[in-house]
Amino acid sequence: MPHPAIFLRDVPGALTALSAMVTPAILVSACGALVLTTSQRLSRSLERVRAVAAALKSLRDATAAGAPPDADEHGYLTQQLVFSARRARLLQQAMTCLYLALGIFVASIVVIGAIEVLALTAAWLLTGLALAGSGMFFYASVLLIWESRVALRDVGSETDYLVQHNPLA
Repeated sequence: MPHPAIFLRDVPGALTALSAMVTPAILVSACGALVLTTSQRLSRSLERVRAVAAALKSLRDATAAGAPPDADEHGYLTQQLVFSARRARLLQQAMTCLYLALGIFVASIVVIGAIEVLALTAAWLLTGLALAGSGMFFYASVLLIWESRVALRDVGSETDYLVQHNPLA
């Protein structure tokens, strides 16, 4: 049976590898949280697309049934549909980037473990994975900021329409 000291000799290396694996794990957690909230935002955005499309269809059906056309409401609903569809596309792109970043960060953890176990020297691979994952994470953040700006314009447009067409008199 090997002497216990032989196992203790590898403890610093194992602790170093474990410490190195914690950083991507924190990024995995951050990505997971953003995936969850972005998924909820996407769900709400798709519900909004469906609601506006239904309102637009009702308006079209009422006009076809002989009601006078309401060009203002048609324009407003069309604009709302465009805003909602744009938001949904941005959120879907952000989700894709977040899932890619998540996969890259998980791959980083695996590579760190493999490098330690196999005693490889592949710092370039870790650096590449770190840059790719961080780049995806950053781009997803930019998309989410952009989507928030579209949402803000959407709310502003909706508020303006409601104020113009529902005066307090």
